[in-house]
Amino acid sequence: MTQERSAKIFVGDEEYTLLLTTRATKEIAGRYGGLENLGDKLMKSENFEMAIGEIVWLITLLANQSILVHNLKNKDDPRELLTEEMVELLTSPLDLAAYKSAITEALYKGTKRNIESEADQKNAQVG
Repeated sequence: MTQERSAKIFVGDEEYTLLLTTRATKEIAGRYGGLENLGDKLMKSENFEMAIGEIVWLITLLANQSILVHNLKNKDDPRELLTEEMVELLTSPLDLAAYKSAITEALYKGTKRNIESEADQKNAQVG
């Protein structure tokens, strides 16, 4: 798992890695219409219960990506997937507030682009 596109959290006493994958991006797009709409949806949730539900869904989705990658690479040592019920029972609302920054970190790292300048000046625009 590359650290450059993940963030760590604890659910209960177990550490999980939040990872943005193409599969997770596709599911987020299906639910929110795209990553760009995610922040608006979380900030404008109609009520507290809905906001908690969305955060729990995202935690579960992103944490399960690293488990699914592990299971793909280690067929003889599969790990149990995290469920929304597990997240709800093993966390407090205070934990969920802290997880929002981990979600943001994983999304940012997963979509960050490293832009490098070309050494060859033949493609450079002349003003």
